[in-house]
Amino acid sequence: MLRGREAEQAALRALARHAASGQGAALVLRGQPGVGKSALLDDVVTATRDAADTGDAGDPAVTVLRTRGVESEAPLPFAALHRLLRPVLDRLDDIAAPQAEALRAAFGEEAGGAGGAGDRHLVYLATLNLLSEVGSDHPVLGIVDDAHWLDDASAAALLFVARRLEGEPVALIFAIREDERGAFDAPDLTTLTLGGVNAATAAELIADQAADLAANQAAAPIAASVLAELVDVTDGNPLGLLELSGALTPAQLAGEQRLPARLPLTERVERAFLDRYRKLDSSAQTVLLVAAADDSGDPATVARAAAALGAPEQAFDGAEESGLLGVSEEGIVLRHPLVRSAIYGAATSSRRRQAHRALADALSGTVHEDRRAWHLAASVDGPDPDVVTALDETAERASRRGGHEAAAAAWTRAAELTLDSHARAQRLLAAAAANLAAGRHLDTELLARAALVDADDPLLRADLLQLQGQVEWNTRSLDDGYRIVCQAATTAAPHDPARARILAMLAAALASFGARSADAPDPATIVEAPAPDAAPDQVVAGHLLDGFTAVIRDDWAAAATALRRAWDTPLPPSTPPLLHANLAIATMHLGDDERAIRLHDRQLQHARDAGAINMIEHALTRGVVFRIATGAWSEAASAAQEALLMDRNLGLHELAAFPLAELAVIAALRGDPSAPQHLHDLDAELEQRPAHGATLGLVRGLHHWAAARQLDVTPATALHHLQQIDLPVARWLTALDRIETAVRADRPDLARTWLDELTSFAEGTDMAWAWATVHHARAVVGDGDAEENFTKALEWHAQSPRLPARARTQLALGEHLRRHRRRTDARVPLREALDTFESLGAGFWADRARQELRASGETARRGANLVASDLTPQESQIAALVRGGLSNKDVAARLYISPRTVDFHLRNVYTKLGITSRTELAALAHDPT
Repeated sequence: MLRGREAEQAALRALARHAASGQGAALVLRGQPGVGKSALLDDVVTATRDAADTGDAGDPAVTVLRTRGVESEAPLPFAALHRLLRPVLDRLDDIAAPQAEALRAAFGEEAGGAGGAGDRHLVYLATLNLLSEVGSDHPVLGIVDDAHWLDDASAAALLFVARRLEGEPVALIFAIREDERGAFDAPDLTTLTLGGVNAATAAELIADQAADLAANQAAAPIAASVLAELVDVTDGNPLGLLELSGALTPAQLAGEQRLPARLPLTERVERAFLDRYRKLDSSAQTVLLVAAADDSGDPATVARAAAALGAPEQAFDGAEESGLLGVSEEGIVLRHPLVRSAIYGAATSSRRRQAHRALADALSGTVHEDRRAWHLAASVDGPDPDVVTALDETAERASRRGGHEAAAAAWTRAAELTLDSHARAQRLLAAAAANLAAGRHLDTELLARAALVDADDPLLRADLLQLQGQVEWNTRSLDDGYRIVCQAATTAAPHDPARARILAMLAAALASFGARSADAPDPATIVEAPAPDAAPDQVVAGHLLDGFTAVIRDDWAAAATALRRAWDTPLPPSTPPLLHANLAIATMHLGDDERAIRLHDRQLQHARDAGAINMIEHALTRGVVFRIATGAWSEAASAAQEALLMDRNLGLHELAAFPLAELAVIAALRGDPSAPQHLHDLDAELEQRPAHGATLGLVRGLHHWAAARQLDVTPATALHHLQQIDLPVARWLTALDRIETAVRADRPDLARTWLDELTSFAEGTDMAWAWATVHHARAVVGDGDAEENFTKALEWHAQSPRLPARARTQLALGEHLRRHRRRTDARVPLREALDTFESLGAGFWADRARQELRASGETARRGANLVASDLTPQESQIAALVRGGLSNKDVAARLYISPRTVDFHLRNVYTKLGITSRTELAALAHDPT
C-alpha cells in the first residue's frame, strides 16, 4: 500500500472521475527518481478500475491505456504513442479517413503517410479524435510514465492532445523526473510536484519492507537517529529509503556504526542497484546488461541476444530473483529506470557494443528494422558502410511517417559514420532539412554549418545556404536571410542557372517585402534571363525576378508588365510549389484583388487536400488581406480567426501575429466596440513575440493602420501611426486613410507627397482601384474640382471590386453635394453608401452616412443589428462554420480539434444566443462572428 500520499491519490482519482463526466484534463506528476510517481500511477489505475467494477458513484467502465518513455527508444518515431494506442487501433475506422491513414502510416502499418509538417498534425489530430471516439463508449484514462524519455514525435502528439481535452471524456497523466523534461516540455499543464515523505511515513515504509523480509531473516531494529539521517540524506525519497536501509548492516541500522559517505541521491540508489547486480553470476549479469541495452522489452529478443553472448536460458531466473528484472504480460520490465542507467553506465564500452550487436542480430529478419539499425549504430565506434545504409533507410522511413526528429537523428548518426566528405555533407543536409520540418531551427542551423565544412560541391552548398537563409528569415533577421539566399543563388549560378534563377527570384521576393543587405548583390544580376524557348517554370521565374526587382526600384510600369507576363504564362502540374506561392504573393504588389483571391483560394484548397498546415495558414492569411480591401469582411474575419485558432491549436504561436493584426484592422474599419480589445491582443502578442520574416512589414503596417483607425484617436495621433507604414503593399492598402488623415491633421504637404507617390503607382500599373483613390484624394486635397474628381473616382471604382473604397467616395460626394445645398442630389450617393456600409457591418461609417442622409432631409432607417455577441473566438468561429453548412466533423477537421469539442462549444453558442438548433443558428439575422 502507499504511505503518506493521501492528498496526491485524491487529486489523481478526482482527475479520472472528472473525465468520466466529460470534463477531460491533463496533469503532470513531477518528482525525483524513486519518489513514487509510478506507484501513484498504478494506484490511480487500480482505483479507477475498482470504481468502474463496483459502480461506485455511478462510474461507468473505463478504458485504461498505458505507455512509458524509454531513453534508448528516442530515435524511433511515435514508438511510445503506438504502445499507448495499440489496444484501441481497431477503432481507427471511426475517425476521418485522412487522419486514420496518417496514423497508420506513422505507425508503419501502411505506405505513404506523413511526408511533411502538415501530415504530422494530422497524426496529432487523429490521436485526439481516436481517444475521443473511444471515450464515447467508456471514459479513457491515459497513463504516460517517464514522459521525459518519450520520443520527440510521441511527445509532440501527446502534448497536442493534452492541451485539447476540454469537453472530452479523457484524462491524461504524465510522470516526469524533476528537472529533466526532454522533449516533454509542458509548463502550461497542471503540475503536481511529489516531494519526499516525512519521518513517520519513512518508518512505516521501512517497517513494511522489514515485514516482507521477516520470513527469511530477522528484521533489524532502526535507531531514531539513523532514521532521521536516512530521511535527511534521501530527502524522504521512498526508493532511496528502502534501498539504503536494505543495504545497511544491522550495526549501521542500530546506530552502532556510521552510515556511508554522503552521495547524491541518484548515485546512492544506482550504487545500491549496482551492488546487487554485481553479486550475481556472470550469466545473470549478461541478461541484465542486454535488458538494459534493449528498447523493446520483448523477452524473446533479449533471450536470443543474451544466448548469443553465452547466457543460458536459466540465467533469467537469477536476474528475476535479484528483484532487478521482471517478466510480465507487457514483457521484460526493469524494476526502475535507475536500474537501467546503473547497469548500462557501469558496463565497459566494448561490453555495451557487444550487447547492441547481439540485439541487432536478434532482430535480423524481423519487422523491427529501425530498432535493429540503431542497435547496429550503437555497436560500432567507427565508419561502417553497412550501418550507414541501415541508418539511411531508417531515416527515410521515419521521414515518411512524419518522424522528422527521428529522421534527423538517424541521418546525423549516419554522417558521423561516413568517411567520404561529400556523402557526409549530403547526410547532414538531409538531417538539417528534417530538423527544419520538425521546427527545430537551432539544430537545423548547426547541422547546415557543419555540412558546409565538408561540402565542396557548389550545388550542395547552395542547398545548404538556402536552408540557412530560410531559418534566418523565419526566426531572426529578414535581412540576413535575404543575404544568405543571394549567396546561395550566386553559388549555384555558374553550375545550374535554372536553380540559381529560382533562388534569385526568392531573394528578390524577400527584398520586395523589405529585406536589405549592403553585402548582397542585386538578385537581378546573379543570373541571365532565360532563353525564349526555356521551360515554362524558368520563364515564369524570370518574369517574377524582373517583377520583384522592379518593385524594389519603385518602377511600377516595369513591375506590372513583368508580373502580368508571369501570371499569363501557363505552367505544367510539375511546377515547383515555390513558384506557385510567389505568383500568388506577387499579386500583393499590384493589389490585383480578384486574381489574388483566386490564386490564394486555389492554394488553400490544395493545402487542405494535402493537410499541409503551414500552407493552409499561409493561404488563409494572405487571402484575408485582399478580402479586407474588397470588403468581404465577414469572410476575412472568419479566415483570420481560423488561421489564429489553427496557430493556437497547433502551437504555431510564432505565426499568430499576422491573423491578430488582420482581425484588429477589420474591427477598427467596422468601428466595432471590440476594436480596442483586438488591438490590445495584438500589442500583447507583439510584445511577447515580435514579428519577423517576410510578414514583418505587413504586420507592422496592419498594426499601425488598426491603431490609427481607433474611434477615439486624434488626427495627429492617427497620422503618427500612418507615417510609420513603410512597406508599399501596406501603403497602398492605407493610401486613402493616410491622405485624408494628413489633411485633417493640417499636413497638406504630406498629403500631396503621398498623393504624388500614389499617382506614380497608378500611372505605372493602371490599376482601377489606384486611379479611383487618386481622384478621391485630389478632391480631398483641393486639386481641381471636387465633384468632378469624386465622379471620376466612382467611374474607376466601377471597374474595381473594392466596395469599402467606393462607398467612402459615395459618402464623400454626398457630403460635398449637401454642403453645397444640393440636398436632393446628395441623397443618391449617400443612400448607396449607407447600403454598402450596412452590408459590410461597418457601423461607424453607416452611422456617418445615416447622419448625412438625415441632414439632406431623408429619414434613414437603421439596418439590421450587427453587434457581435459575447461568444469566445472559438465559439464564434464554430458558429460561423456551422452557419455555412459544415458538419461537426468538418468543422473539427478545419479547426484541428475533435468533433466532441465542436459539440461542446456549439452547446455554449446555443445557450448564449438563446437558440436550440443548427436551423435557428443558420436563420439568425445577425452574424455572431
